[in-house]
Amino acid sequence: MGPLVEIRNLSKVYTRGRERIEVLHHVNLDIAQGDFLALMGPSGSGKTTLLNLIGGLDSPTEGTLEVGGQRIDRLGQSELARWRASHVGFVFQFYNLLPMLSAARNVELPLLLTKLPAAKRRRHAAIALELVGLADRAAHKPGELSGGQQQRVAIARAIVSDPTLLVCDEPTGDLDRQSAVEVLTLLQNLNRDHGKTIVMVTHDPKAAEHARHVLHLDKGTLVEAAQAAEPAW
Repeated sequence: MGPLVEIRNLSKVYTRGRERIEVLHHVNLDIAQGDFLALMGPSGSGKTTLLNLIGGLDSPTEGTLEVGGQRIDRLGQSELARWRASHVGFVFQFYNLLPMLSAARNVELPLLLTKLPAAKRRRHAAIALELVGLADRAAHKPGELSGGQQQRVAIARAIVSDPTLLVCDEPTGDLDRQSAVEVLTLLQNLNRDHGKTIVMVTHDPKAAEHARHVLHLDKGTLVEAAQAAEPAW
């Protein structure tokens, strides 16, 4: 079986007036089904751009990008939006929860784009909250939860539609160390016990230790590919 994500000769160029800024330079990368990959690198290295391309939030300038057998670099914007809704769960640094909705309703939001009846949507949301250890906080609004709990709600929202891929952009960047460890342990469990493929951008070496593999980018180029010595399972 081939890799879940297959990237070949991938480049991304942004233009600012007459200026041409090449953020990624001919990247080649395979990500196996069931991997937990951490992307590291200094600010401006292109790691978030690469994550956004893998998650279908942006399109490459050159090269090919295939996820689960689908050439997403060939998709138009509306097709890409439908693909994202079906295949990708997103976890961001600042949670992006709606403050007036309960945890359960926040988790249920992605399912509003599906044809599932309301009872099944609520059931799926309840299962996702149980998986992240927050079944007893379902009725709480974000303001009534700690930062770590809010991020776990965001992870529940990311997995509620059973996506092919989880993409996480600095998921512990706004958390204290204890909350960060709890969130990273949860991601490990989703990877190990539920087979979720995870790609995570982080600047924190301690966070990267929780991944199975670590890749480093510098000035838009992969400069190192290493297996984590001992993931903190």
